[in-house]
Amino acid sequence: MDHINRGPVSAAASRKTGSLLVVDDEPTVLELLPAALRYAGFSVTTAATGRKALAAAYEDPPDLVLLDVMLPDMDGFEVIRRLRELPGVVPGERAVHIPVLFLTALDTTEDMLNGLRLGGDDYVTKPFDLQVLIARIHAVLRRTSGTSGTLLTVGDLELDPEGHQVTRGGVPIRLSPTEFRLLHFLVANAGRVMSRTRILEAVWRYDFGGDPSIVDTYISYLRRKVDSTEHKLIHTVHSVGYMLRKPRT
Repeated sequence: MDHINRGPVSAAASRKTGSLLVVDDEPTVLELLPAALRYAGFSVTTAATGRKALAAAYEDPPDLVLLDVMLPDMDGFEVIRRLRELPGVVPGERAVHIPVLFLTALDTTEDMLNGLRLGGDDYVTKPFDLQVLIARIHAVLRRTSGTSGTLLTVGDLELDPEGHQVTRGGVPIRLSPTEFRLLHFLVANAGRVMSRTRILEAVWRYDFGGDPSIVDTYISYLRRKVDSTEHKLIHTVHSVGYMLRKPRT
């Protein structure tokens, strides 16, 4: 069944307007909708199950999730419950709120109210008009994109937790999602020594069962990208762990 009423869509391929995660188990939707959204200027990833959606949202949080309710492993209402409970990068910190727009064939008032009560930011039923959907995506992003002054700085290093951007001396630094979480944790705890165990718990979470030396490996990755100048930020405290501090002048 074709759930998408197509119409002319303004091309904005040269200007990305946000990152979207489309969660739906219908192959047609996962094929056609992301293509249309990319044409409209969005960066799009997809997931066909609730578990894959949660993993994707945790690994690289999107600006907005388009979420179907009827999924093969758990319904969309359970997905948003778990999404709202995802931990932040720093222990005890809640994750940045990821807007959710329900996109589903369930069109009863009870379903709509349930989705909104659980933290949904909008609710669109299938079939839908593509231009209207894109307009509503933009509306949600406008409502939820206000910055809260959370730019973190240590010396000439700047880290934007919400925008997932890092610069040093004004020069952008490209980091993988894991490298970003590790740097965010160190910046948020600047001036304090963090043990490998605490870093593992914060960055790789409590279910990590691999080799703790992965911390040393990723610290070396960060040093190559962040500490390429003589003014070093990341320091080893032997037999204890690592700390990030402003270079002494």
